[in-house]
Amino acid sequence: MENFSLILAIVVVTALAFDFTNGFHDTANAMATTISTGALKPKIAVTMSAALNLVGAFLSVEVANTISKGLVDENGIRPEVIFAALVGAILWNLVTWLVGLPSSSSHALMGGLIGATVASAGLGAVHGDVLVTKVLLPAVAAPVVAGLAAMLATRLSYGIGKNADDNATRKGFRAGQIASAGLVSLAHGTNDAQKTMGIITLALIAGGSIAPGSNPPTWVILSAGLAIALGTYIGGWRIIRTMGKGLTDLQPQQGFAAQTSAATAILASSHLGFSLSTTHVVSGSVMGAGLGRKGGTVRWSTATRMMVAWVLTLPAAALVGALAESVTDLGDWGTAVVTVFLVAASAAIWKLSRREVVDSGNVNDTDAPEPAGVVTTAIAAVTPPPAGTVTEDLTATIPAPAAAAPATDPAATV
Repeated sequence: MENFSLILAIVVVTALAFDFTNGFHDTANAMATTISTGALKPKIAVTMSAALNLVGAFLSVEVANTISKGLVDENGIRPEVIFAALVGAILWNLVTWLVGLPSSSSHALMGGLIGATVASAGLGAVHGDVLVTKVLLPAVAAPVVAGLAAMLATRLSYGIGKNADDNATRKGFRAGQIASAGLVSLAHGTNDAQKTMGIITLALIAGGSIAPGSNPPTWVILSAGLAIALGTYIGGWRIIRTMGKGLTDLQPQQGFAAQTSAATAILASSHLGFSLSTTHVVSGSVMGAGLGRKGGTVRWSTATRMMVAWVLTLPAAALVGALAESVTDLGDWGTAVVTVFLVAASAAIWKLSRREVVDSGNVNDTDAPEPAGVVTTAIAAVTPPPAGTVTEDLTATIPAPAAAAPATDPAATV
């Protein structure tokens, strides 16, 4: 590493900070359903997930190569551009974590990189074909495919175990759920940890430290794996609550089906080099599992808020990345201003989060029931009341007749 400048060091540290936020932002992807169904204690779940994320980081570099070699033109990209991209991604991760929304860390990173690159080198520096085929199309298709697979797997699970002892069935599926949760954690390491590897590798190429087209160095793989594992261990409890309890109420059979479907989709995407959002996949599989159980429901108001966040992630992170790049382009003092802003904004978000603490002790506490929607209210308005209600209501609202006057004795008036 001949030309490891100060700005390059700042970019590497910021990239690892993003990787850390990615870890606690996406812990829910692997462990929310396992925690919500009681298959594992919260702390044990995040420890297991952290270890497997670290292992998964060493299994492949295909996604890292998509980031470092495919998405943007690596020629002419300065380290400051990558720093600006990371600022957009980190701030979006922290804001969505604060409100408990499982948005995509991957798309936040993509959006920040695209916005900063366009601000620096123009639209021509973004490879549109890679963006469409390896980012946007998987973003639409993956949650749908995972959701349908989870719905079918849920129905199959209940069908197979309908005549079995209920307690034995639950124990069996909880054991299967632990295994499938481990698989999701491993898959997450193979996909999301690689995105940070790709960003650091792109920065090293831009800074002249390694040759264009190089694969991530070993120290980059190790540091990215450790950063995402540490973030996972910290536990993004707010998002775990939303994913585990906010979307639907899951039974062990549903949790097993959701996680198995998600892990399959993520591992297949990692093998093909698709920069997939694990959040989208797991959210889709959880909703599919909710619909797969007879009588199961999905809280569509929560799902709608999540989908709005998904749509906003790329453009919002791109806008922040572009603005950050415009400031860093002013020189070293501009980079210093952006750095101070990032630290101050992160500290402010953390302070706001302390107003209502969510941790391993209360992550499974349910929030207030979801308010009735327009359709539910309308149905209730025209539904006949239960037997006895009318009588009770009339008794309560119609005044009792006045007491009859006592009969008059004719003899007494004479």
